[in-house]
Amino acid sequence: MNYDLGIMKRLKIFFCAVCAICGSFSCSDMLETDSERQLFNPEINQKTDSIFYALGILQGVQQMTDQYFFVGEMRGDLVKLTEYTDNNLRQLANFSATKVNKYDSAYVYYRVINNCNYYIAHCNTNLRTGADFVMMREFVAIKALRAWTYMQLARVYGTVPFYTEPLTEISQIDDEQFERLDMAGIVARLAPDLEQYSGGQYATPPTYGDVKPHDISVSFGKLFVPVDLVLGDMYLETEDYVKAASHYITYLTKVTTVNNTALRQSFMMSMGNFDLLPSDFTSSWPGTNSGVRGTWYNEAVMTTNDAITYVPFAPNRLQGATTGIPYAFGYNYYSTTENYMDEIQVLPSDSYLALSRAQDYYYFSSLSTTTDYKVNSAKLGDTRYDAFTREDESDTAKVWIQKPMLARVNLYRGTTVMLRLAEAFNRMGMPDAAFAILKDGICSSLVGGKDGDKAPAAYLSSETMAYLKSTILSQENIDKFSREINHFGVHMHGAGLVRDYNGSTYQPGFTTYQPDTIIGLKLAEIAKDFGVTGTTKQDSINAMEDILCDEYALEFSFEGTRFYDLCRLARHKNKAGLYGVNFGGRWLAKKLEYKQPLVDLTDEKNWYLPFN
Repeated sequence: MNYDLGIMKRLKIFFCAVCAICGSFSCSDMLETDSERQLFNPEINQKTDSIFYALGILQGVQQMTDQYFFVGEMRGDLVKLTEYTDNNLRQLANFSATKVNKYDSAYVYYRVINNCNYYIAHCNTNLRTGADFVMMREFVAIKALRAWTYMQLARVYGTVPFYTEPLTEISQIDDEQFERLDMAGIVARLAPDLEQYSGGQYATPPTYGDVKPHDISVSFGKLFVPVDLVLGDMYLETEDYVKAASHYITYLTKVTTVNNTALRQSFMMSMGNFDLLPSDFTSSWPGTNSGVRGTWYNEAVMTTNDAITYVPFAPNRLQGATTGIPYAFGYNYYSTTENYMDEIQVLPSDSYLALSRAQDYYYFSSLSTTTDYKVNSAKLGDTRYDAFTREDESDTAKVWIQKPMLARVNLYRGTTVMLRLAEAFNRMGMPDAAFAILKDGICSSLVGGKDGDKAPAAYLSSETMAYLKSTILSQENIDKFSREINHFGVHMHGAGLVRDYNGSTYQPGFTTYQPDTIIGLKLAEIAKDFGVTGTTKQDSINAMEDILCDEYALEFSFEGTRFYDLCRLARHKNKAGLYGVNFGGRWLAKKLEYKQPLVDLTDEKNWYLPFN
């Protein structure tokens, strides 16, 4: 089997250090522990060893994050280049990147993988404190992190060398013949082992309070990826939708709780207070009314309230790893004077702006009374865009996208779980359940309350209702999704009052944001773009998937995930076989045609970077 000499050469350099992270900490690194121990014994036999080693692995994650972000964002449909755009980013955006591109390095992923392999091979998981195996949380978290990193490799390169043993000597690299696996092969190898930890005692990542180096507070428990989310994503990537949904539900019902801020805030952001009296919420533009814009941005982006997993960076190079992401968006995070720069390299694309501005905003009418609420809608646009952008008043073409300016990259948010669960529901044949996540949220009221004492959502089919009652809204789980906590759909983050519940009362058609209407509009759009028409359930599923694609853009724009989402959805479409051969490829190419890519994006092999 042939291997790329560049990656092998760098792996040799890396592994000559036996395990580089053992001595990689600077004296002031933001992920440094208080331990002064150096790990010369290959066995990880003490809790301090485990924490020390885990933080070292996370330093490797920091070093791969710029690449993860830029590959995921620049190749998507939400960005536009400027005269100042760095050539490496330009090549990513127009699909001309070669092996010399700064952001084409499999090495940064394998560094994390090999250190995970080393930890897994040498960690003593038998250490106990009473009935608790004290190393198991880190052990499971690092297994999950390894699987997540392999997923990123497959997303970027397609088929990649795969190994799970730790490589510590040059001879291993020369002699070992690594097999190459695609995403399906990686899932087949790693998912069965991870399954044993699903929803169990050690499914929650380790947390020991905040690591607070200097003036930066880092939540240790949010630096790892929960195992059920990794499993959910693995199955979603490989079109095993039932298993994907099962693991997202397991996470929401067994790993987190409604008191977890990440879950609660994923529903409650940006709505303001919809219990205001009608006189306080009129038909005028609600830009500052009840914090409708600021709340979502503060909770989802500015703080880590909605974050499940994120990668933090240091405030300066003396305190640890830094990032170039803010700089590309016109913000010098490390400047001690003026942070905003005129040399903006990345702007919102025209297609993204059109999508955001085309959204209806739903609000209480000024004609409402305290006993008769009325909801109006107008093409006022999605408020999320206004929340995270800053425009130059003298030059409207100059826009600073503020999401990346915090030197922190979210890998998972509470909203991520909800939208991916909706994606799985839809492809399982339940577009109505997927729409419910956008419209009303997963809440007890959807199925009529725990005791069936309320009217259930009228737009849900009997089959969907039965599924929800047997899984996420079962009698065992339903109290975890009370109306008071979870009664908010994701689309409400930027579109206002789209739900059909007022207080505890279900009112059919309370708003015009209804599945038949919204899916119908999307079907018409697909017919116009691709010359296909249909009225079957499969047509509705495909249209609902496009609605979810739009919601991914509105919610997660400029967070480094867009191209990965587009490729996954394109593969779903190809797998479904609707509208002829390679509809997914044609769909993806249509999304990105404005960029004038230098390759044929209808061909899946051109979605990947050259392995380097």
